[in-house]
Amino acid sequence: MEISNYLQIKKKLPGNVNLLAVSKGFSSEEIKTIINEGQTDFGESRFQEALEKQLILKDLKKIKWHFIGRVQSNKIRKIVQNFEYIHSVDSYEKLLKISNISFEEQKNPLIMLQVKFSDDPNKGGFNPKELTENWDQIMQFKSIKIKGLMTINPRGLSSTDNIKLFKKCRVLADSLKLKDCSMGMSGDWKEAIEAGSTWLRLGSIIFGNRTY
Repeated sequence: MEISNYLQIKKKLPGNVNLLAVSKGFSSEEIKTIINEGQTDFGESRFQEALEKQLILKDLKKIKWHFIGRVQSNKIRKIVQNFEYIHSVDSYEKLLKISNISFEEQKNPLIMLQVKFSDDPNKGGFNPKELTENWDQIMQFKSIKIKGLMTINPRGLSSTDNIKLFKKCRVLADSLKLKDCSMGMSGDWKEAIEAGSTWLRLGSIIFGNRTY
C-alpha cells in the first residue's frame, strides 16, 4: 500500500471527521502499516475474514473494530461479541435483536442506523419517515448506544446529487439529536465532508486495490 495516500487524506480532514479504514480484503500486515501512523478504527464486512484478523492482531489493544457489512440475523450474536461499532443496522427487527443479545452478552455496542434516502434496490436501510415514527420506541431499547446514522449513496451520481442525499442524512441525524453521520466512501468522501459527515469509510483510496 502507499502510506502517502493515507497521510495526505488524514491531513485534509477537519477535526470533527473520523477516518474509518475499511480493511476488508486487505491483510493484517497492511493494517499494521497504518496502525503505526496512529490509525485505530478499522471496518470489516466479511465476518470470518474479520475474526481471523482480530485473532492475529489481538495484542494491539488500541484497535476499534467496526462491522460495516449487511447484518444477517443469524450472525448478530457473533457481531455483538466481536465488534465495538455496528454501522449497518438496517431494520427495527434487527435492532431489537441486537439489543436483546447485547443484554444477554453484557455488551453495549455503538450503533449507526442505516437509512435509505433513494430508491436503490441494492441498498437496505430504514425508511426515514418510519424511523422518525418509531424513534420513541427505539430510544427505549436497552444495552445499545445509538451514535448516529449511516447511508450509502447509489453509484454514478453527480457531485451535486451526492451532496443533496448526504445532506438529507445530516438533517435527519440533527433532528434526532444524533451527533454522527457515517457517510462517504473512496469515490464521494469530499462531498460527504461538505454535507456534514463525521465518519468516512475509506478502503481502496488508502490501501490501494484489494488483493482478494
